Amino acid sequence: MSISISPKLSADLQKNPLISFGRGIASYSEIKPSDIAPAIEFLLKEAQYAVDHAVKPSTPENWDDLVEPLEDATEALSRSWGVISHLNHVADTPELRTAYGDMMPKVTAFFSGLGQNLELYQKFKSLNQSPSFSSLNLAQKKVIENSLRDFRLGGAELSDSQKPRFSEIQDEQALLGKAFSDHVLDATDNFIHVIQDISELAGLPEDAIAAAADLAQQKSLQGWAFTLHFPSYYPVMQYSANQSLRRLMYEAYVTRASELGPQFSNGNITWDNTQNMLDQLRLRDEEAHMLGFSNYADLSLAPKMANSVDEVDTFLTNFAIKAKPFAQKDWQELCAFAKSDLGLINTSTDGLEPWDVPFAAERLKQERYSFSENELKQYFPLTKVLDGLFGVIQTLFNVKIESADLPTWHSDVQSFAVKDHAGKIRAYFYLDPYARPGKRGGAWMDDARGRRELPSGEIQIPVAYLVCNFAAPVKVDGVLRQPTITHDDVITLFHESGHGLHHLLTQVSALGVSGINGVEWDAVELPSQFMENFCWEWEVLEKMTAHAETGKPLPRELFDKMLAAKNFQNGLATLRQIVMSLTDWRLHSNFDVKGTKGQAVLDISRAIADEYGVISQPEISRWINSFSHIFAGGYAAGYYSYKWAEVLSADAYSAFEEAAKLTGSVLNAETGKRYREEILEVGGSRPAAESFKAFRGREPSIDALLRHGGLAA
Repeated sequence: MSISISPKLSADLQKNPLISFGRGIASYSEIKPSDIAPAIEFLLKEAQYAVDHAVKPSTPENWDDLVEPLEDATEALSRSWGVISHLNHVADTPELRTAYGDMMPKVTAFFSGLGQNLELYQKFKSLNQSPSFSSLNLAQKKVIENSLRDFRLGGAELSDSQKPRFSEIQDEQALLGKAFSDHVLDATDNFIHVIQDISELAGLPEDAIAAAADLAQQKSLQGWAFTLHFPSYYPVMQYSANQSLRRLMYEAYVTRASELGPQFSNGNITWDNTQNMLDQLRLRDEEAHMLGFSNYADLSLAPKMANSVDEVDTFLTNFAIKAKPFAQKDWQELCAFAKSDLGLINTSTDGLEPWDVPFAAERLKQERYSFSENELKQYFPLTKVLDGLFGVIQTLFNVKIESADLPTWHSDVQSFAVKDHAGKIRAYFYLDPYARPGKRGGAWMDDARGRRELPSGEIQIPVAYLVCNFAAPVKVDGVLRQPTITHDDVITLFHESGHGLHHLLTQVSALGVSGINGVEWDAVELPSQFMENFCWEWEVLEKMTAHAETGKPLPRELFDKMLAAKNFQNGLATLRQIVMSLTDWRLHSNFDVKGTKGQAVLDISRAIADEYGVISQPEISRWINSFSHIFAGGYAAGYYSYKWAEVLSADAYSAFEEAAKLTGSVLNAETGKRYREEILEVGGSRPAAESFKAFRGREPSIDALLRHGGLAA
């Protein structure tokens, strides 16, 4: 029998930080693993009461009585679960991981059941067909239409005999995705290589050596310590003159979470993701067939811009054909230089060993353009870069960014308020900049709270997380040196801020399509990749650089060298991304998962690299075992969207280049206003193709992307 009243908050629950923050900001540092189960159990009950009320025959089929109360309850659950998930990614501990893992099946089961609820589906269909639907605004209509699509994709139309298995598939996929991510993190966190002879550090920049010494000291070790976290790993690959060290680090990095990497055994615990990948692919294939799709790639396109599996495959293969000659030229030049100037060549293949590629590329870049990435890095103190980033945002989008004092989860985390020209707060965001143990690698933006109009008429302002993994500041001779970041890091920061702006500047008040919500997956990278372009503009860089020691801005001469080197080896970099995209796409579109076993996933990744790539995949490489984007990060059958959206973003940026020809500046406020209104503010309230055309006045063209990347004939 359905219970029509909401559960009551006990005294303990009233104090629980995962509930007491309500619609506000969570007190992250107060959250304990023991808080998770009681809070989520309560919020699950709250959400279920809302569902039970929504499906009652007496509940009117309109926005206020049906959609709003349901959104209230499920949002409360989603936000608290989002806080837990966020902490699991940035402050992982064994206790938190266990508490998170214990509740994940229950949360997954609730949302899976919600998507399969035929009574609720009928209610939404009735609302869609009712006279009241015409009175809804465009955003609300889009929420209803998306909900109907999601009900179908969530299994609402499956038979009662199929629904239990469909729910099992969702549960199993959630657990496998978490396990995949945990394995990669554990394999990364638990590798450390200590050097005690300083001569073995030849070639490494001073800041990389200082960071290694600082890490060794933190761990009570003698000498210099290196890990597989990118800020520690990549300087070795790029600068170390010690080939043996490069090889050791490379082999550890590319065998993470595989049968070739170091394993930890405690009962049934291992870090090998080989079977995990195959299990996930089989479950996705089964899910797709249950819903009437020919494969998972076909299913994945239902909420995307692309229209068919063949369209995406053709897009990627044609892109590979365009990029391959440029990649071949890059590879030939690199190998010739390595052989003649560095004496680095594999005589049996007449190519480079994989652990020598970044080193040779950096040396060739220095030879050709007379500067090094490390030289450039000294001009990018993080505080100065943030000032420059905020200056771009404030100029283009008519907002102000000021420091805030929100509760955080680590002392390194900063918070900021986004205000309009009248000083009214429009949004908040966090910046968590540095790599550390217990924090997932990579960089991302995530939704902490979405914009919506509450039943009271008040606007709930959005909050975002911006997370990076830059090298942390280190002490040199007892003095904390201000952190500097590479130009690639600058690009990463601008990229994630683009996602953030999409979420923070929305003016849509219906939660399901405000900000990044409801945006087609293959268009969601448009605002992020768009922002990267400003990292190559002199008028931007001259205001966001200051040498770490002298304080002088980036010299124009060095900028010109940097710009000349912009597309250095870009043919290889582009083709690498396409190979990764094709691997993802083929795994989900025409890979026969039935009867396959063992190294089947690795085999197809090798076959695609051999067919479309220029550099053969080394025998030892198990890069796919740590491909978290598609096995733990939501990009399954969606990695192509980076390149798909890059076409959109390059074309969108060309509008600012056109404005610069007339005004002398890419920081054109009028063009920025149009971009803000037609792309950022509308969020997912209309199809991305319509938003793009509203901004550019035409369909997108690939020409700007090829030109920007130096891939135009």
